[in-house]
Order: sequence, then structure tokens, then C-alpha cells
Amino acid sequence: MPGDHSSKQYDMDLEAIRSKVLLMGGLVESQFNDAVSCFRSGNVEHAEQVIKADENVNRLEVTLDDTCSHLIVKRQPAANDLRTVMATIKVITDLERIGDEATKIARTAKNLHERGPVGALNHYESIRVIANSAAELLHDALDAFARLDEKQAARLIAQDAVVDHEFRSIIRTMITFMMEDPRTISAALDTLWVAKAIERIGDHAKNIAEYVIYVVEGKDIRHTDYVHTKLDSAV
Repeated sequence: MPGDHSSKQYDMDLEAIRSKVLLMGGLVESQFNDAVSCFRSGNVEHAEQVIKADENVNRLEVTLDDTCSHLIVKRQPAANDLRTVMATIKVITDLERIGDEATKIARTAKNLHERGPVGALNHYESIRVIANSAAELLHDALDAFARLDEKQAARLIAQDAVVDHEFRSIIRTMITFMMEDPRTISAALDTLWVAKAIERIGDHAKNIAEYVIYVVEGKDIRHTDYVHTKLDSAV
């Protein structure tokens, strides 16, 4: 009975951590969407709020890291339980970095607004598609983590390649603008900076999907051709 009681308490502790991680995920998702909105509107006050919101994300990271460390020491989880805690710690790190990238976007939106539009470059339209793709990838990765859905996670890993392709397309477009109209150089560089931040958010969302597979299947698939292997075996 004592062992059973301890196991139930561990499950409760782990579920409380997962709930807070999903809360953190919701915060960074909103932070990212708000940052893109600022980049579109140039609303400096809104951008300041996005930057300020990163403090809440940072505090949650510290609190959750500490809680996970205490759980490992107190409960000494083994096998799948330990994998779950370790993967959760990594998810927390990726979420904090997504918050950092969203903050970069908001700061760039401020800078762009202060300089004003130049030439024919529409900075928001240039990143609209990649922003929507990365936002969807992040949302679905958090959903896969909440449900520990490894099949959905595998599909998301493949989708990150779409975000990477869109980023390369933006690079080519911005180079063309800068060559044709040197007045757009500053705005084009800011747009590239934002596109890179969005591409990194896609990478962090993909990482979260990889951790879901690690928890469910016990496989560390980072730097492997896991998705193609899955597709080949399904044929």
C-alpha cells in the first residue's frame, strides 16, 4: 500500500507539472501571435506588452525546472517515468526560447515602426505565410504533447521542412528587394531578422514533437531520418 500511495502521488505531481507546462505553452503561443500582430500593425504599446510578457515565461521556466529537479530527487523515477520528466524539462527550455524569439519579433516591430515604411516592400506580407505555418506547427506540437500523440508528432516533424522552405524563399525575395531598391535595405534586413526568428520557433516546435516520440516510444530521434523511415515502413 505505501508503494501504491507513492505512485499515485508521483502521478499527481507529474500531472501538475504537465498542466503548468501547457500553461507556459499557451503563454508563448499568445506571445508569438501577438508579436506577429505587432509586426503587422506597428503598434509600439502592444509590442512593449509582448516584451514585458516574456518575464512571466522566464519565471515559469525557473519554477518548473526547480519543480522537476525536486521531483527527480524525491521520487527517483525510473525507465519511462524518468524519460517523461527529462523530456518535460527539455520542452520547458524550448518554450522559453520560443518566448525569446517572440520578443525579438516585437522589438523589431518597434524599430521598423520608428523608421517608417520605405519603398514597395510590404514587410508583413513577406512573412505572413511562414508566420501562419509556424503558429500552426507550435499549436499542434503543444496538442501532441498534451495528448502524447506520437503519430501527430511524427507528422509535425515533417512539416518543419515547409517552414524551412518558406524561410529560404523569403531570403531570395529580400535580396531581390535590396538589389532593386537600396532604400529598402534596413526594412528588408528587419524582415529577414523576423523571418529567422519565426523559422527558429518552427525548430523549437519540432523539438517538442520529437520529445513526444521520445516519451512514448523511448527513442531519441534527434539528428535521425526517423520520419522518412516511418513513411517507408508504412508503404
